[in-house]
Amino acid sequence: MKTSGLSRLTPHVLSALRIAAALLFIAHGTAKLFGFPPGAPRTPLVLLSLLGAAGVIETIGGALMLVGLFTRPVAFVLSGEMAVAYFRQHAPGGTWPIVNGGELAVLFCFIWLLFVAAGPGPWSIDALRRRA
Repeated sequence: MKTSGLSRLTPHVLSALRIAAALLFIAHGTAKLFGFPPGAPRTPLVLLSLLGAAGVIETIGGALMLVGLFTRPVAFVLSGEMAVAYFRQHAPGGTWPIVNGGELAVLFCFIWLLFVAAGPGPWSIDALRRRA
């Protein structure tokens, strides 16, 4: 089946979404681990804590998503991390994400779930490995 119009761009837009989301996700992890970028909220970090584990998962998982390596399994782990973050940290603060501050956790959860189903798109190491 031949694609026409804007739909032919879908795989490339998927890659662009993965890259943009990964850059934002990495920033959440590095803020937790290193207080970077400057001005990001920072709490005293205990590496062997849930917050420390989240920082490691977000930084390493985000980097893997950025380059599109092991995309589907990494996206599965990241989606699960965001679901846990929402229900542990945000849901107790109220029913609605707009009220409990959980919009980003919900959005990241479903973005990563999209990549579990759709794969990384053409601009990825996974795509290069398939061609080889």
